[in-house]
Amino acid sequence: MNPELPPVAPEVAAAAVEALTSRLRKKLDAAIETYVAAPVVVEGAVRRVRCGEDAEVVLTPGPSGAVADAGEAVCSCLLAPRCLHLAAVLGACPVADAETAVAQEVGTAAEAESPTHSTVQSVVGVPGPDTAAPPPQTGPTDAQSTAARSLWDAAAAVLAAGVPAAGAVAQAEVLRASHTARLAGLHRAEAAALRVVRGLRGARSRHDGHRLADLVADLRELLLTTGLLAAADPAPALVGTARRAYRPEGALRVHGVCREPVISATGYGGVVTHVISDDGRWFTVADVKPGGPARARGAATATVALGSGSVDHAGLSRGGLLISGATLSSDGRLGAGKGVRATPVAGRSWTSGPLAALFARPLAEAVAARLGNAPVSDPEGAERTAGELIGCDLVIVGVVDQQVLAQELAPGRADSDGLLIRLLPSNGHPDLAHTANLRRLASRPGLRLRVVGRLDPDHAATLRPLAVGPLPEPDASTATLRLPAEWLGHADLGYDRIEGIHLPPVDALPETAGLPHVPSDPVAEAPLWRLRRMVEVAVSGGRRAAAEPARDGDRGGAVVALRRAGFRTAADLSHALAAEADRRGRDVFGRTEEADPDGYARAWLAAAVYLADTERALVRATWEPPDAS
Repeated sequence: MNPELPPVAPEVAAAAVEALTSRLRKKLDAAIETYVAAPVVVEGAVRRVRCGEDAEVVLTPGPSGAVADAGEAVCSCLLAPRCLHLAAVLGACPVADAETAVAQEVGTAAEAESPTHSTVQSVVGVPGPDTAAPPPQTGPTDAQSTAARSLWDAAAAVLAAGVPAAGAVAQAEVLRASHTARLAGLHRAEAAALRVVRGLRGARSRHDGHRLADLVADLRELLLTTGLLAAADPAPALVGTARRAYRPEGALRVHGVCREPVISATGYGGVVTHVISDDGRWFTVADVKPGGPARARGAATATVALGSGSVDHAGLSRGGLLISGATLSSDGRLGAGKGVRATPVAGRSWTSGPLAALFARPLAEAVAARLGNAPVSDPEGAERTAGELIGCDLVIVGVVDQQVLAQELAPGRADSDGLLIRLLPSNGHPDLAHTANLRRLASRPGLRLRVVGRLDPDHAATLRPLAVGPLPEPDASTATLRLPAEWLGHADLGYDRIEGIHLPPVDALPETAGLPHVPSDPVAEAPLWRLRRMVEVAVSGGRRAAAEPARDGDRGGAVVALRRAGFRTAADLSHALAAEADRRGRDVFGRTEEADPDGYARAWLAAAVYLADTERALVRATWEPPDAS
């Protein structure tokens, strides 16, 4: 992926690949690698890529910033538009989000529209003011079941091929099917499909931000969702919601909590400011557009596109807004429609109002509420709930294995009795301050502070801080942070730089009892790693790699080890996956038949779903208070 190129709608990229001859399709992956590194000429919004002496591809993004129509991507060669240059350049572009394509279809970005605009509502599935709401649907329609089956087939083919063989042609099949899913209103399946394509591209290009675990999770969700929809499962969560379907919310008073820089692997950058209402509900104000790290840095002080436009994100994170005509998306984003009016008001400190209540709840109780949903039954709900920020009071203990250890300062407990947790950077990008700030905090064992962060649902008792502030108790004044007055009581760890002057002297800190015994990480150390490796190898290497244990008689002893450790279901699923991967039928003449992709995909999905739910249960257990038994 070339970050200098604009995002491209899935259907545009898929159509360009489908237009190629079989001979040109064989050359497509190599051509994409060439154009990923090709120089891009920028002329305003237009992007030009020279493809040899006689060909130039010109991309002219629409109002949303994405190429959402075939006419916005042209090539000057004689074979255009059925040419390799055009398909390869589009394949080197980031994949546009579904909501970008929707905004382009109605002629403007969804955030800039009033939520009462009937055209926007008809596209995203929200009834207009003069339209009666449709009766509740009891199951997927025939069109949705057909679209889900098509997307299942494309995903199963990718799984069987594995990352090395899932090139541009296989990705185009997923993109084409994802467009069909969007037209059928399958928002959850479409979003998962786009993430799978991005993950495949990141894996094939060995992108620094790629994680195989993320690709496994996305492929698991895509297969689970489409498989259930194709079987006519009536659960509404399987259809999902359009994330930018804004609904009226009325009047709101919100208080800034912190800013979070955003740098995505798809070339987007910006900032999300987290705010909380008087009744304790979380909302976000986002400014994320194509641009990458440079834009994430610049957006820190960008004007908030909400109402009057007289406050920036830095001011909002430490202030507040009184909003009339507020609009809200399904994922908690505040919209900037034409009828929205916002007036800046004085912010509140972390010691009063709803912000103080954020730190009054015991950490174990807050985490239990956010990890209650299973990650596979309702991933959208689970992701939204787990992503809500939590607050806690902590004392820094020390550093073990590159992890900062801290203990909860719970009321009525001694410092040493609090829940021991790990702190990791929210974003490790070198252009952001998260890692450096966390290293500064770790240099002061005994430092007491107030933390707002997001729990990590994939690791044992791990919190990823976004902001920190001084502990308000008078007796902690010498052992806590000393932040500048203009920071108004907290530091945004992604932007503000904590220096030595902001920390108490070492001799002012109370003596600590040394590093405590660090509990083991059950996710990393349980024998389940054998099943996890099997599930991941199936994705990274394809069906042939997954069949190796069946061909060598489980020489590595994975199945035996799982069964001995008591994970009998994991052992059975691992054995079934390897056996299905190695299964080959024969026709009446004894010739080997094409392997059944459905049976293999279902065997892999069963193992992946079991693994995700079991690991989530293990993570929940690590957040239990010390005296729980």
